[in-house]
Amino acid sequence: MFIFDNSIYNNTMKHFFSLFLVFAMNLGFSQIIQSPSNTISVNFKLTANGQPAYSVNYKNKPVILESTLGIRLKDKPALDANFEIETSKTANFNESWNPVLGEQSSIVNHYNELTVSLVQKETQVKMNIIFRVFDEGVAFRYDFPKQAALKYFIISDEVSHFNITGDHKTFWLPGDYDSQEYPYTESKFSAIDNSKLDLNNGIALKTIKEKYRVQSPIMMKSFDGIYINIFEAAVVNYPVMHLNVIPNEFKLTSNLVPNAIGDKAYLQTPCVSPWRTIMVSDDARDIVGSRMILNLNEPCKIDDTSYIKPMKFIGIWWEMHIGKSTWDYAGSQNAQNALNNTPIPTGKHGATTQNTKRYIDFAAKNGFDGVLVEGWNVGWEDWFGNWKEDVFDFVTPYPDFDIAVVSAYAKSKKVKMIMHSETSGSVANFERHLDRDFENMVKYGYPAIKTGYVGRIIPRGEFHDGQTMVNHFNFVARRAADFKLMVDSHESSHPTGYSRTYPNYIAAEAARGNEFNAWSVGNPPMHETILPFTRLLGGPMDYTPGIFEIKMSYYDPKKTEQVHTTLTKQLALYVTMYSPLQMAADLPENYEKYPDAFQFIKDVAVDWDETKILQAEPGDYLTIARKTKGKKTWFLGAITDENARKSEIKLDFLTKGKKYKAIIYEDAKDADWKKNPIAYKIRTIEVNSKSKIDLVLAPGGGTAISFEPIN
Repeated sequence: MFIFDNSIYNNTMKHFFSLFLVFAMNLGFSQIIQSPSNTISVNFKLTANGQPAYSVNYKNKPVILESTLGIRLKDKPALDANFEIETSKTANFNESWNPVLGEQSSIVNHYNELTVSLVQKETQVKMNIIFRVFDEGVAFRYDFPKQAALKYFIISDEVSHFNITGDHKTFWLPGDYDSQEYPYTESKFSAIDNSKLDLNNGIALKTIKEKYRVQSPIMMKSFDGIYINIFEAAVVNYPVMHLNVIPNEFKLTSNLVPNAIGDKAYLQTPCVSPWRTIMVSDDARDIVGSRMILNLNEPCKIDDTSYIKPMKFIGIWWEMHIGKSTWDYAGSQNAQNALNNTPIPTGKHGATTQNTKRYIDFAAKNGFDGVLVEGWNVGWEDWFGNWKEDVFDFVTPYPDFDIAVVSAYAKSKKVKMIMHSETSGSVANFERHLDRDFENMVKYGYPAIKTGYVGRIIPRGEFHDGQTMVNHFNFVARRAADFKLMVDSHESSHPTGYSRTYPNYIAAEAARGNEFNAWSVGNPPMHETILPFTRLLGGPMDYTPGIFEIKMSYYDPKKTEQVHTTLTKQLALYVTMYSPLQMAADLPENYEKYPDAFQFIKDVAVDWDETKILQAEPGDYLTIARKTKGKKTWFLGAITDENARKSEIKLDFLTKGKKYKAIIYEDAKDADWKKNPIAYKIRTIEVNSKSKIDLVLAPGGGTAISFEPIN
């Protein structure tokens, strides 16, 4: 009797089909993988010379034309041609996960995946290329399995190409390996040229050698209304990706930040590259609302996350930027005396025991969680530009700052302190002192550290965006987790979703923040309408909003600088610029002059259950509504660029059948960011989910609204 073994038949047919597929693909057969909703498709192929290539379509329209991929190695054959396909497999993944802190309490991670296993004919080196296709975009990475043909290797270049379809409107930053602190330029793609920039703000543009190098992410809008964002995710043990631009050919190529001797990355198999991401939609709201960068990072690796809590804080910070006080105790003219432990006080030192107590009192009175203190520790007299390795020890306070008294006073007022540790770029020195710094924080009950990396990096020749520094920034977050501390990094490389893996990495700056408005040409009114499409895709930003005295002439009649905003736009930023660590950045006395407007800062949440992107256009406007974590209150922020703007919004995000008290903080009729920035009005109305509200934004203005359920 003959018995048919179906499992043997199926396995044989599967093997035959795999062989056929590999044979067909090596003859130029392409494989297509689509997003779960089939709106985005990726076509992968090998070119005639065995080079990997891909293209991306959105709703059957080309977004990325055929673009080649590859890696070049130091002292080894390049991995950019002569490949054959060994296997190809697809998978589907769909999960929901809950961030510790975030813009929403639950995040869906749904994608289709294609893994193509390649082998180079001559070297027998194996390399996989993995594509993940989400409904909001595409990601790909290089994967190097453990193998005899490739163990230790040095990357000299990554040649990932992104060939766009035309001369798109583009928002870009110059490709400075050491800083993202530039205003965005809006131009046609063909007009990208760093040499034409006139920044006039003290940043050393001369450090950018290539005229046509930009930073990622780069945000674009095509002539037919498709929004495209090229970025990266999960940058771990790898340098940051900048982008080389060929303006007239509409091409972008990955540019990895080198180390001091020109190498890009030192790797050992098995290992992977970061994800290269292409977000695409015909609705700008989808770009701002995307969680793709977070989803491409590994899940949380911290077992006990109970100490990771959102914080709203004030600080001894803005008063130094406006010149009211100083970070240093002695003044630069007395630097040597300070270093010899005989400092001569100038009388302008900000971080004194008494001044800190004043801030603690204000925080306690107004319900703030914490107080940041900068300039409390010895070293500020001689910290910048000298390339000294041991300026700070991170634990020794100035004579007029009694850390034990301050900490005890804060504890008595139920206020937490945030320690600032400026490194002056001396990373080796900071790492030597890191555990002592953290132990000191734990000793005095400080829950969070603000790190700073102003200046050129020591070890000399390294860049902020290189592999060494990426590893350092990630290491600080991991080591801080061992001490149950949160980290807010400034002057770091741009975040790429690592806060999912280490959520104690609660915030970062990594862009041009609010402080530039105090002492430079400042940030143009469109600046904050671009950041949610770029920098904030990678993680929370410590932008330091909430400036009420907007013109610096208030402090010195000779000053012409100002914040390019109205007062109510500063309120709206607490909603549009996500961070679970939010600073009320102005002076306490300025808030006391405008208590009715200050009420919004006191009320607004910093951790959320839901986020609704209501209106969005990069460089023009943004309106976002968010629901408070664990509560029924909602908050809304709407901002505009230099143009006045009117719109109508539906309140259908509110709970049906419930009534709400809407407190609306809006620009007065004569408000204007240049002429009359502090003019505002506040009104209260009753609304429900069927209501609509008219938004009237002044030039450079905004509206902030709180929605409180009526019992």
